[in-house]
Amino acid sequence: MNLIMFGKFIKQQRTKRNMTQEYLASELGISRPTYLQIEREERELTISEAKKLASLFDMSLEDFLAVKEPKRDIFIEKKTVKKSDNLQIRVREKNLDKFKQVLLYILNKVGGKSNVGETVLHKLLYFIDFDYYEKFEENLMGSTYIKNHHGPTSIELNAIMKEMQEQGEIEEVKSQYFKYSQKKYLPRKRPNLDIFSAREINHIDDVLARLSDKNAAEIENYSHEDIPWKSAQDGRPLSYESVFYRDERYSVRNYDDKL
Repeated sequence: MNLIMFGKFIKQQRTKRNMTQEYLASELGISRPTYLQIEREERELTISEAKKLASLFDMSLEDFLAVKEPKRDIFIEKKTVKKSDNLQIRVREKNLDKFKQVLLYILNKVGGKSNVGETVLHKLLYFIDFDYYEKFEENLMGSTYIKNHHGPTSIELNAIMKEMQEQGEIEEVKSQYFKYSQKKYLPRKRPNLDIFSAREINHIDDVLARLSDKNAAEIENYSHEDIPWKSAQDGRPLSYESVFYRDERYSVRNYDDKL
């Protein structure tokens, strides 16, 4: 296997998903020093290790071996799952343009709060997406979130924020939150509110009012008890359908009411 730039690609995919070296080493069944040799391009991968990393990075083995970023275009994925006779999941749709506008909306509303850094952003986006799906059986953004030790993590967020920085829509700011260094993002433009319905705006505001005051540790711990995160495998996407099995602490829908 040609290792030119391969270790850098693995490191890039790992950091993009907020995965630690220790986590990937554990998943591969090797020591951290051995894993470091892979990122430093001092050791070749076995085929089984390549397959495992491709799976953890949610990409095909072909794309992984070609050192090729998987495409994250808007798509429609049809699902049908029942929880009861009168509840049925219909269509899951990913909308990355709306994702950008939701991010701008969040940053304009609460991005200036001292606690709202990158970790908190991941969790706010997660609860906005998954709570909306539970309430209305529809996607607001439909982003893909994976399970890692920090809680639900959007696989699109880092790439989208980089693109928005390049376009001058947001600005990265390094700050200090108590004794911890923090990466914050501040908006440089207003969101396009025309793409949102009143229901979507009200929903986002409800989530921000409920969760935006939590610091990184608090919102991480809170997300760890939510069924979508608890029921997912490490490094794998969280299932939207699992919101219909939440307990009363996290459920945001009154199942006695009809939509």
